[in-house]
Amino acid sequence: MAQAFLTGGSGFIGRALIRRLVGDGHTVRALVRSQASADRVAALGAQPVRGRLTEPADWQDAVAGSDVLFHLAAETDITADRERQERVTVGGTRAAVEAARAAGVATFVNCGSEAALLAGEPLLDVDETAPLRPDSEAAYCAVKALAEQVVLDAGAPGFTTVSVRPRFVWGPGSSLTEGLAAAATAGEFAWIDGGRHTTDVTYVDNAVEGLVLGWRHGRSGQAYFVTDRHPVVLRDFLEKLFSLYGVDASIPDLDADTAARVVPVPDRWFVGQPCTLRTDKAVAELGYRPLVPHAAGFAAVKEALASDAA
Repeated sequence: MAQAFLTGGSGFIGRALIRRLVGDGHTVRALVRSQASADRVAALGAQPVRGRLTEPADWQDAVAGSDVLFHLAAETDITADRERQERVTVGGTRAAVEAARAAGVATFVNCGSEAALLAGEPLLDVDETAPLRPDSEAAYCAVKALAEQVVLDAGAPGFTTVSVRPRFVWGPGSSLTEGLAAAATAGEFAWIDGGRHTTDVTYVDNAVEGLVLGWRHGRSGQAYFVTDRHPVVLRDFLEKLFSLYGVDASIPDLDADTAARVVPVPDRWFVGQPCTLRTDKAVAELGYRPLVPHAAGFAAVKEALASDAA
């Protein structure tokens, strides 16, 4: 069995990854900022390590002995100013890479995103040859691109670096879908051009499967898209999720021209454009297959919400 170190372990994907790693018999340490986060990861069977991502002197000694470092921490507030996003996402990624390299960690797995490729045009049936877009007008997207490039450039003999890119991660406890449902309830969400464009999504356990396979089989300096391999019509998908969350508000429609004036990027790109990604590379090189089909995913969300309400 191996020892893993996580940044972002108390987040949505991080918690699922801890459950998977602990269930597989591995020892897990997870960087946390608060006592609440420490309690959360400890309850999952991981050892919490207190510290701030951008201050590695506080936590880098705890990386020693790890076989793999999974890097999931980043600035998640897409409205944060560029300086903060660069400091947390890019600076934090550099800190994590250096901590892993100094500790002799064999493999560094970054949880990336298709956001790093977004600069205005839809992503249609794209693969990993599509370029990163540090020139994007959306700070969040540009910074995600810069951070991923740090990871991909850091690989060296004895130090494998990989970036796994899930798209639209959903499932029980997803802050993304919970946030969209809350916005819809509050009248702060609209369909753009009817919302009937096709998009890929990734159930959280499928994202975790990609991360674990990236550790086991990824080639250094390479990125891999992972999805449910079952594209959906965004409106149909979200309406089904919204019904589980009890959203009964009437959701308005915006045409593309109006949305361009009132919905900022990257929000407009995320929910207003098609996004389909090829997973051939992950299938061929990692042996990736999604573990959870959509029917089981929706059932899991419904069960979790019922349990929370009980």
